[in-house]
Amino acid sequence: MIHMIQKAKEQVQALTDGAYAKAAAEGLLPGGITARATIEIPKDVSNGDYTTTFCLAAAKAMHKNPREVAKVLTERMDLTDSYFTSVEIAGPGFLNFRLGEKWYAETLCTVETEGKDYGRNDSLQGKKYMVEFVSANPTGPMHMGNARGGVLGDTLAQVLSWSGADVWREFYVNDAGNQIEKFAKSLEARYIQLIKGEDAVEFPEDGYHGDDIRELARLFYEQNGDKYLDCDEKTRHDALSSFGLNHNIPKMKTDLARYGIHYDQWFFESTLHESGFVADSVQKLTDRGYTYEKDGALWLRTSEILAENLRKAGKSQEEIDKMELKDDVLRRANGFYTYFAADIAYHRNKFEVRGFDKVINVWGADHHGHVARLKGAMDALGLDGTNRLDIVLMQLVKLVRDGEVVRMSKRTGKAISLTDLLDEIPVDACRYFFNAKPETQMEFDLGLAVREDSENPVYYVQYAHARICTLIKALAAEGQTVPTCAEVDFSVLTEDLEKALVKQLAVYCEEVRLAARDYDPSHINRYLTDLAASFHKFYNACRIKGEEEKILKARLLLAECTRSVLENAMRLIGCSAPEKM
Repeated sequence: MIHMIQKAKEQVQALTDGAYAKAAAEGLLPGGITARATIEIPKDVSNGDYTTTFCLAAAKAMHKNPREVAKVLTERMDLTDSYFTSVEIAGPGFLNFRLGEKWYAETLCTVETEGKDYGRNDSLQGKKYMVEFVSANPTGPMHMGNARGGVLGDTLAQVLSWSGADVWREFYVNDAGNQIEKFAKSLEARYIQLIKGEDAVEFPEDGYHGDDIRELARLFYEQNGDKYLDCDEKTRHDALSSFGLNHNIPKMKTDLARYGIHYDQWFFESTLHESGFVADSVQKLTDRGYTYEKDGALWLRTSEILAENLRKAGKSQEEIDKMELKDDVLRRANGFYTYFAADIAYHRNKFEVRGFDKVINVWGADHHGHVARLKGAMDALGLDGTNRLDIVLMQLVKLVRDGEVVRMSKRTGKAISLTDLLDEIPVDACRYFFNAKPETQMEFDLGLAVREDSENPVYYVQYAHARICTLIKALAAEGQTVPTCAEVDFSVLTEDLEKALVKQLAVYCEEVRLAARDYDPSHINRYLTDLAASFHKFYNACRIKGEEEKILKARLLLAECTRSVLENAMRLIGCSAPEKM
């Protein structure tokens, strides 16, 4: 878990602090000055690899010109045995440090030593996270939104885990409430129509009209005949919904497993109702004074809760009034609890019962209005939803083929489901393409996803890995194996493209950390593209096979370290790293 960029920055800090301490001891600069300096990697590295603003930040308190401060420091800076070969003054008083052989060697040795764990960090060590994602309605096939949410949730869980968090993946099954009743009524209508004919019963206008409902009704009839035709409605509905869910949920699990997604738990909404936890959660809100009765229903004072949170966030009363905040029904006049009440109970369970420090939900952007309400309800229960519940909202997916929007499957003529997509597009391409920035509406180009050229980003990255494997195999046939760090003379790695590739390897650790911090695993996609590009440039310009022994060994180790990091990053986003293509 060595972070070479961080180590270099820490060394810049230590070298600068050491030089300042010497200058202050000699009376050349005033002592006791603390400066808020930054240490960055400049965009243009021709002047240096790291730069610090210490002299600019401290000069005012010292009543000196920044360049004057810089001159004093550079004259007292000892770079012996450090990562740097030189320090120079630039511009109004920047200190620019240039990396030397020691840093490049240590970076490659770190990649070699850490192997499959290279890129891990401990920034979230000791934190217990839950990522809930997909949670598709179990009444029908999964669609494109679920396909995207599956990748984003699964990959986010991975980068959080690689950043040290204890991560739990969960699928919330909505197996209770209105949509299940609608599901049962839809199946009931198709079941009766199978037995008595299409005109025997009218199909519910708001029912589920898909062919999957007809197929489920047919399977139910084949298994049960007309056994449930003359029984009471509740018995028939319970039997139909149970049969439908027992058929759909295993299929969802199979499709997601095919997609490389597995959960720690499939959590059923019905368990919250059966255990009384929904009723208990609503009672807790009542005990805290956050509910009232109106028209026979029980309401949550959502508008009051949100207004209070907005005031804490610095919003004026005028701004709050313009939002026209509304309250929510928790229990209807008929005594049934709403979906929102169940959702509150479910999230209370996550925090209070199971003790997650942070809960992350991956939702479609159409749920944005629900975010503040759910956070507010957690706040009302004293569970700090404002800080502990995070929602990642993802935009819609537009499928495109030959520049035209695609809505129907070629095979079935119906709306494209996750199953249809995986029948047409390799899993690697699906996972790579869908792992895009959540907040951007994405176009999934079906033609591009199967192309075998550098225009297809997943092919471009996988080709870099396969190219290295082919090289290593060819050299092995000639008796040249990948050397260890101990066998390499790093002083021969002097070409700019060699150094650029080593720097790119070092960046991986930071990209994993940022992906976890930003809840944006697409950091890894962008990194992979950049690393593959750096390797291709290096390989095309810096010969390995046929070079003299010292150079061959150093470049071969560099190539193997690149292969290793490519494999790690591809594995992180759930894609394979093929050895040949």
